[in-house]
Amino acid sequence: MIDFIQQYSPVTQALLATLFTWGVTAAGAALVFFTKTVKPKLMDSMLGFAAGVMIAASFWSLLAPGIQLAEQMGHTPWLTAVIGFMAGGIFMRLTDRFLPHLHMGLDVDHSEGPKTSWQRGTLLVLAITMHNIPEGLAVGVAFGAVAANLSSATIGGAIALAIGIGLQNFPEGAAVSLPLRREGMGRMKSFLLGQASGIVEPIAGVLGAVFVLRMQNILPYALCFAAGAMIFVVVEELIPESQRNEKNIDTVTMATMTGFAVMMLLDVALG
Repeated sequence: MIDFIQQYSPVTQALLATLFTWGVTAAGAALVFFTKTVKPKLMDSMLGFAAGVMIAASFWSLLAPGIQLAEQMGHTPWLTAVIGFMAGGIFMRLTDRFLPHLHMGLDVDHSEGPKTSWQRGTLLVLAITMHNIPEGLAVGVAFGAVAANLSSATIGGAIALAIGIGLQNFPEGAAVSLPLRREGMGRMKSFLLGQASGIVEPIAGVLGAVFVLRMQNILPYALCFAAGAMIFVVVEELIPESQRNEKNIDTVTMATMTGFAVMMLLDVALG
């Protein structure tokens, strides 16, 4: 796989990787063709697994390389990490505030952001799209970092990040399409809305790669920014939603740890 990816430019690498992550989102949404529902315990566990993957990816694939790059490039490592990380969280907070969206498992009356008459399906897609912006950006920045020829950024690590984000996209696609199907929407329309949230990942991935290739001095900040944005999503939504049912908390916690371990294994083994 690594040899295949290396024959392309960093921007094309980012595009291929994020097309893969979008494809896994579509695969999750495709569950709607086989069932109307997934047991709550299983869905909670999948969301917990996704949270674990994103936490591990934020450190192993983004923060740690960002700190190492900052040191190699003569920046103040701790200051770079704090500025980039907090900027990512602030960006997501502003997006959360100004973009109408609906968290998974809630009624449309509990939508957040500006009040709107948009339908439930649109609000759900926007919520997942908000998650996928930093994920696509993270993959693009990771592949762009490899082109800088710095020792802490490797093609294997970038591929590991794409695989990990792809894994956690599966339950997100299902979390949009299945509720819509249960409410009476047709299978195809439910699927199309479910996978639509992943469209933004290739766009964000390409933009991230192009951005860091043209402005390599801010690369450490960009890596830490992506980490902060992903941690915001995990803490603000994935973990609370996965543990909404108190009976499943222990199982979900172990699923979260499993997701962390899988992503850590991928990053250490491939990176």
